[in-house]
Amino acid sequence: MKNFNGKILFLDRSDINTDEILPARYMNEASKSALKPYCLEDLVIPGFNPKTDIEDKSVIVTRANFGCGSSREHAPWVLEYNGINMVIAENFARIFRQNMFNCGMMAISLEPEQIDDLFNNFAGSDAECVTDLDKLEFTVKGGGKEKKYPFTINAFDQELVKAGGWVDYADLKY
Repeated sequence: MKNFNGKILFLDRSDINTDEILPARYMNEASKSALKPYCLEDLVIPGFNPKTDIEDKSVIVTRANFGCGSSREHAPWVLEYNGINMVIAENFARIFRQNMFNCGMMAISLEPEQIDDLFNNFAGSDAECVTDLDKLEFTVKGGGKEKKYPFTINAFDQELVKAGGWVDYADLKY
């Protein structure tokens, strides 16, 4: 099972699409690891620098409709190869969300008010996340504050995450 704990990267924007997560011009790379340097390269958010801001981050907190656009496994792969195994957003493009779980990663949907609360309390600090998959909650600490957030995922996606993704799940079950 992957690690769902660590420093948070706050991306204060909705509709971050798969071409911003990994530009299509890099999809001809020969290996997943070769995608690593291109993560979020074309994402435009004032003050965001993908070359420095992604480093040492394990969790992304963002707004609505994360992963929209073309459906491709490459988008979750580039996050994974940069050590980002969990994205927390209001919602996700359906195929991107399932690709995350199929890769053994977490795509956590929260209500807009909870996302606002995360940004208001923790953006701009060295916030860290600790996730308890069995209790279906994560705790965020930063800026002298600490807060727990419950979440839900269906039982099958939880099994995929615990197994490490679809391939490992299939090896266990079939």
